[in-house]
Amino acid sequence: MTEQNNALPEDDDSFNPSASSLAGQVDRGVMDELLSIRSSIDNIDATLVFLLAERFKATQKVGILKATHKLPAGDPGREAAQIARLRRLAEDAHLDPAFAEKFLNFIISEVIRHHEAIAEDHQISSRQA
Repeated sequence: MTEQNNALPEDDDSFNPSASSLAGQVDRGVMDELLSIRSSIDNIDATLVFLLAERFKATQKVGILKATHKLPAGDPGREAAQIARLRRLAEDAHLDPAFAEKFLNFIISEVIRHHEAIAEDHQISSRQA
């Protein structure tokens, strides 16, 4: 068995996909399988980051539209419908609906926070114009 590098990355740009505290402690075949599965997880995580970035670009546009027309940052009816929809999708995907709801609630709270900041910036800009 060869030992894998299990040091933490020195900066955000370095990532060692074979980093593990298990290196040298488990059978090489098991480690290879573990690293292969983790590689798929790493790809999914990267995709999630890019999808979230795209989602926030879209919600940024919504925030600007709301600020321009003096609409509230949150929309409780929309939020409730989205949560119900996501819970159904989670159930269909065999994902814990409570987890999906917590995840969406976190995203919604961040979006509302961004929308409030956009509205505040828009009000400041309008007063200065």
